Amino acid sequence: MNHQNLLHDSADDLGPIRVFDDGQYRILSFAEGDEQSRIRLSTPHVLQHEYTQAMMLPLLFCEPKRVCILGLGGGALLHALHHSVPAIHLTAVELRQDVMDAADMHFKLPRGKRITLEVANAIDYVAEGLPKKVDLLMTDLYNTNGMDRSVLQASFIKNCADNIKEDGWLALNCWVDDKYNQELTNIIKIYFNDVRALDTGSGNWVIIAGKRMNHDTAKALKASAQKLNDILGFQLTKWLSRLSMI
Repeated sequence: MNHQNLLHDSADDLGPIRVFDDGQYRILSFAEGDEQSRIRLSTPHVLQHEYTQAMMLPLLFCEPKRVCILGLGGGALLHALHHSVPAIHLTAVELRQDVMDAADMHFKLPRGKRITLEVANAIDYVAEGLPKKVDLLMTDLYNTNGMDRSVLQASFIKNCADNIKEDGWLALNCWVDDKYNQELTNIIKIYFNDVRALDTGSGNWVIIAGKRMNHDTAKALKASAQKLNDILGFQLTKWLSRLSMI
């Protein structure tokens, strides 16, 4: 990570919050050598981290009108969805007010009447119930110690499912170690009928799960991915080719 210019340096009870800029990219960091979020200043909607790109795969299986993102960070997923899906309603939930403030100040967050930003504990937020069920729920919960392990709990997966429409999808970002977590897979399969995953090759295991089984052929999915490549600004087909049923 290029630390040419430190734009923001603060801390809260959960640790440091730093924003770096090298003239081309804006980077949010929670720990030394860590990148929590990265945007390209000229095209903030084009996802830079591989796991976030993979988390866009549910767009092949649904056309979401309402999405909830658990874990705002620098707002990369918010940018991508706001840019690529017309008339979408987006809610992003962030635990830390200071992170929300840094994202708002330094990461060109899109704003509008269809965007809601909430400062709340995401685990509690889904347990209490979303204001409206969503077509797509994305979880990217991360802190100074790494991925929030709460997302692996049966209660969290159930609460996610309860807040997703009957034809909706979940995108869950995990560490690659969870590739072999059969208990997690079994829990997800209790609530979701179509469960797929991929190893991004960069340390992440991304699971996408649908309430209903999708029967589109590989050819049809590839054609849909090719249409989205230009809109998203990266090769979604790359991640589709790695996606498999689990």
